[in-house]
Amino acid sequence: MSDGLTRRVLAAGLVSLVAVAGCGVQPSGVITGGAPPSGAVALTTTITLYLVKNGKLSAVTRRPGGHPLAPADRLALLAAGPTPKEKARGLTTDVPSEAGPLSVTTEPTGHLVVTLSTSASDLSRLAVEQIVCTAASTTPKSPVQVTVVGAAQSVDPRNCPR
Repeated sequence: MSDGLTRRVLAAGLVSLVAVAGCGVQPSGVITGGAPPSGAVALTTTITLYLVKNGKLSAVTRRPGGHPLAPADRLALLAAGPTPKEKARGLTTDVPSEAGPLSVTTEPTGHLVVTLSTSASDLSRLAVEQIVCTAASTTPKSPVQVTVVGAAQSVDPRNCPR
C-alpha cells in the first residue's frame, strides 16, 4: 500500500473507533416500565338540554355522571323535568312525562326523526322547540332539521330557532 492510502485507511479507522467509543451508550439489562395505567377514566362529558324559563327556551348544561348519553336518553331528561337546582332558578319543561319513552332516528341526510309515545299534535310550541333544540344539540352538524312524530301525527321538520 502507498503511504497516502495507508494514512487514509488508518484515519478512517480511528474516526470510526472514536465515534463508536464516544457515544456514551453502555450496555444494560432489560428495563421494565412498570404496570400499565388502570382504573376508571374520568370523562368530562357535558350535554345541553333546552328547558323553559319565563316562557322562553333556556339552554342548560349538565354533566351526566361522566358517561355520554344517547340522544333518546337526553330527550327523556326533558320529560323528567328540571333538577331541584334548575327548578330553584325558575326552569320548567313543557314536555309531558307521558311523551317517553322517546326514540331518535338519524336519516342518511342527517335529518333527525324523534318519535314520542304520545301524540305530537298535543305538544305545545315550547315543548316542540325543546325537543327540536335538544335533539339538534346531539349532532355535530348544525343546523339540523328535526321532525317530531307521535301517534300517527307529526310536526313539520324544524331547525332549532336559536
